[in-house]
Amino acid sequence: MGKFVNNVDEFFKFCEDNEVEFVDFRFTDIKGMWHHISYRMSAVEASMLENGLPFDGSSIEAWQPIEKSDMLLKPDVETAFLDPFTADSTVIVICDVYDIYENELYAKCPRSIAKKTLKYMEEAGIGDQAFFGPENEFFIFDDVKIWAGVNQSGYKVDSEEGCWNRNKNYGEVGNMGHRSGLKGGYFPVMPIDTMVDLRAEMMQVLEDVGLTVVLGHHEVAQAQGEIGIKFDSLIEAADNVQKYKYVVKMVAHLNGKTATFMPKPLFGDNGNGMHVHQSIWKDGKNLFYKEGEYANLSETALHYLGGIFKHAHAVAAFTNPSTNSYKRLVPGFEAPSILTYSSQNRSAACRIPYGAGEMATRIETRFPDSTACPYLAFSVLMLAGIDGIKNKYEPVGPMDIDLFELTLKEIREKNIPQMPHTLREALEGLIADNEFLRPVMTEDFIDTYQHYMFERQVWPDESRPTAFEFKSTYSC
Repeated sequence: MGKFVNNVDEFFKFCEDNEVEFVDFRFTDIKGMWHHISYRMSAVEASMLENGLPFDGSSIEAWQPIEKSDMLLKPDVETAFLDPFTADSTVIVICDVYDIYENELYAKCPRSIAKKTLKYMEEAGIGDQAFFGPENEFFIFDDVKIWAGVNQSGYKVDSEEGCWNRNKNYGEVGNMGHRSGLKGGYFPVMPIDTMVDLRAEMMQVLEDVGLTVVLGHHEVAQAQGEIGIKFDSLIEAADNVQKYKYVVKMVAHLNGKTATFMPKPLFGDNGNGMHVHQSIWKDGKNLFYKEGEYANLSETALHYLGGIFKHAHAVAAFTNPSTNSYKRLVPGFEAPSILTYSSQNRSAACRIPYGAGEMATRIETRFPDSTACPYLAFSVLMLAGIDGIKNKYEPVGPMDIDLFELTLKEIREKNIPQMPHTLREALEGLIADNEFLRPVMTEDFIDTYQHYMFERQVWPDESRPTAFEFKSTYSC
């Protein structure tokens, strides 16, 4: 599908042809959340698109202090696409954030960090192109209730697909009884798969906003789905994740459903991941390919992967940045927490996709999830990989056994490294190991990021009793 416009002149022509009334400028914070400001089309001039639009940076969490709050949004007009959900014709433009005090791209803007990462790769002579292919899984629920207070907290999600509804009274409609059950949702047809039409609508809308859609299917868990989109370069792939999440949530919402990319919303069933396919190219050659080696992986690819594994705890602070992330990374739920690689084997933290020739050889890191800011996650994976290439780090593996069958004792005896078990471990890893990020990320950004995650995720989670704690300790 690709771009709808290539420059400012084409942007105004595109808006005229589509009778655009509003321009919605969007940018991403360090959590990966989209923010926006809407301008009347009649107020948008070419000089604004070229010079930037002012906004208050102090109102975005973990960004600017109030005494230095003025910042600029720098629109990237090549990202323009029509919003498929607004009542009035609206064009969305993705922006970078510009720091007027330093006269450069803002050091805490995730998209700007991603751009600096690509520049660093090129200047280091590693490659001139980097391709990323994320696979974002999601749940579709019919209802969600959340409450939290001093003396109570809880949640409840519901789906007509849920095995807990097998004896529910649906009135005159009746209970049809077709449900997949725990871990039984992979590829069933209707009526067990209730989301066929909903996913089809999502796939069509994703194509309307410029993504190339490949496939869609039900995933392993109840009420879980996935839509496959074509890989792209680092920045565009991250842009696509933002579009993807927006479309999935909105299509579900407009159909009276609620979509979530939360890693582990259901106890006892599989969780949502964001598997990330990666490769680096130079002068039109895939640097990750070498015919005849294990899975056709080159030494460069292995060193890149070795860097990711070497810095796995710090990397996880960005690729798995929620306390809920680590409830997915537990044994028994296709959780890729063991840091080794394998061809085809989905139990390893890195899978080498089957049957890939020179054009398609790549690595697939399986531990990230969609609570990650895509710009930061992709950047950190690449920075760790580049450090691995520079220092020739070797990953453990290959291991073609079913790693899910290994006991903790066996994992230790084989000296196989693992992902961190909590967000606290990941953040402590980041504090201790961040030199590999410094070519792109400032010390202030890294410090701000880890403090923000401790304050907004770790400490609030650690200080709250849970229902399980009441169940297991109340009568002690």
